[in-house]
Amino acid sequence: MKKSGILHPDLARLIASLGHGDLVVVADAGLPVPPGVACIDLAVTLGLPPFLPVLDAVLAEMEVERSFRANEAGEIGARIDDRLTTEKISHEDFKSRCVTARAIVRTGEATPFANVGLVAGVVF
Repeated sequence: MKKSGILHPDLARLIASLGHGDLVVVADAGLPVPPGVACIDLAVTLGLPPFLPVLDAVLAEMEVERSFRANEAGEIGARIDDRLTTEKISHEDFKSRCVTARAIVRTGEATPFANVGLVAGVVF
């Protein structure tokens, strides 16, 4: 049994398999998942798990080159910005970028616009 880090097998596998430039989206419970994009659904109930702890777990294991979020995100956007330097785009543009994601990680978060796109970097 793995004893630290991300224990969810699909999420751990996704992060381990990323290459430079791959996109992962950490999302609230309501973000639509485009056809053909994998969804790693962590949602148990509305609000569980919350968005920010899931984002923190992903950031602890993923090398992020750049990120983006919807400029409509408000307070949750500020909390994202505390963790990352993010490009601010419209929510419609955000959703259109999701079609290129390797996966969308769905949380139980019920805060509107609690979504962030993470573009994988390299560690060397």
